[in-house]
Amino acid sequence: MTPPPARTAQAALRSRHLAMLALGGVIGAGLFVGTGAGLAAAGPAVLVSYLLAATLALAIMRMLGELAAALPESGSFSVYARRALGPWAGFTTGWLYTWVTAVAIAVEALAGAAILHAWWPAVPSWAFTLAAMTIFAMVNMADVRTFGEAEFWFASLKVLSILAFIALGAAALLGLLPGTGSPGLAHLTGDGGFAPYGLSGIVTALLGVVFAFGGMEVIGMAAAESHDPGRSIRTAVRTAIWRIALFYLGSVLVLVLLLPWRSARPGESPYVAALVRLGIPHADVITQAVILVALLSALNANLYGTSRMLHSLAERGEAPRALARRTRRRVPARAVAVASAVGFAAVVPEAVSPGAALPLLAKAMGAAMLFMWLALACSHLVLRRSLERAGRLALRTRGFPATTRAVIVAIAVLMVLMALSPATRPQLLTSAALSAALALTGARLARRGDPQPTGRTAPLPPPAPSREPGAPVREPSVPASD
Repeated sequence: MTPPPARTAQAALRSRHLAMLALGGVIGAGLFVGTGAGLAAAGPAVLVSYLLAATLALAIMRMLGELAAALPESGSFSVYARRALGPWAGFTTGWLYTWVTAVAIAVEALAGAAILHAWWPAVPSWAFTLAAMTIFAMVNMADVRTFGEAEFWFASLKVLSILAFIALGAAALLGLLPGTGSPGLAHLTGDGGFAPYGLSGIVTALLGVVFAFGGMEVIGMAAAESHDPGRSIRTAVRTAIWRIALFYLGSVLVLVLLLPWRSARPGESPYVAALVRLGIPHADVITQAVILVALLSALNANLYGTSRMLHSLAERGEAPRALARRTRRRVPARAVAVASAVGFAAVVPEAVSPGAALPLLAKAMGAAMLFMWLALACSHLVLRRSLERAGRLALRTRGFPATTRAVIVAIAVLMVLMALSPATRPQLLTSAALSAALALTGARLARRGDPQPTGRTAPLPPPAPSREPGAPVREPSVPASD
């Protein structure tokens, strides 16, 4: 097993970086825009959809945090899948994540450029796309602390925006906001009841809102480049779980209470309508600015995650070996360059036909997140007992193994529901086909000979010694390029 990358006092992610990575990865444009579609599909009962999705996502985060604290690896869940299920599983999940996040980088760059182009029409959208990709490629080419600080401030802006929205909404609901009357509970039950479309509406909304929680996977990769991974990831996961629950469920509850659900429109942010109701001037511009920050934050985090996954695949011989090289600042610069390639490539079709590339790329991501979550849950089920026997657990998932098995069943049920829905079936089939092709390729490569043991028989690497943040660490001898 490849040792974790070197961590130094000068270039390492701290606990606050990890906590904000978890928050920043999950709190994205899906919350600010996707809530409209969920509200239109389920009415006020979208709260139930978000509660179910959050319960599943946060259970996944807890399992990922448990494995990452015990085995800090830049390849994160792909390494765990390899150890638990075999080389084919590590190959499949690693390249599946690489594909999805590389496409997501381009989607976020194009979507952010569209907002900026609407503000400054004289500048073509392709120029904004090129500028965004250049800036964030440079941020990720610097040491990991530069990336961590950038993501910390991006995530902080999103968190402050949500907290301000919840505070203003609560004040209005309590009748404390001048000029704004409180609707009380009228919008919660007064128009068709709490669940106007019944169980089918809740399920329809669930299939949409569950994908808003994607992005937390990057915290597993960042653990390998943090001070004292066991302690850092334990603190980050514990704080992130209740904060994500508060921000998502709290802000959605405020929306449901403030707005009549029939006013919601798919593709439109209900936050704009809520801010207008609260008398906030320039509500549309404010919301667009928050969405822009969310998009750029996700671009930054996905570029980091994609480059680290490519680096891990290269170290395992499942990607070109050249991508395993690091600079003297411990940055896999070649992997960063390859990870940003799809984003830079999107500049060309955007220049030829503005707006045409974004919807095509958005459809290409499909439902791959569910396949990665399933692999992670299965890996946790296999590895947990051996980690416990080795005394490696710094964070524990309560109710194991029942909790892990329940998560696996829940993901399987979601996949069945997606297969039954004409609206979501293409996403599932696309991701299933891609996963199957990657699995076959991984199995074929594994048959050629894999010297690394996997599964329950694989020896665990020695635990990293616990130390205080900032303590000096002896650097291992690793290849580096200028």
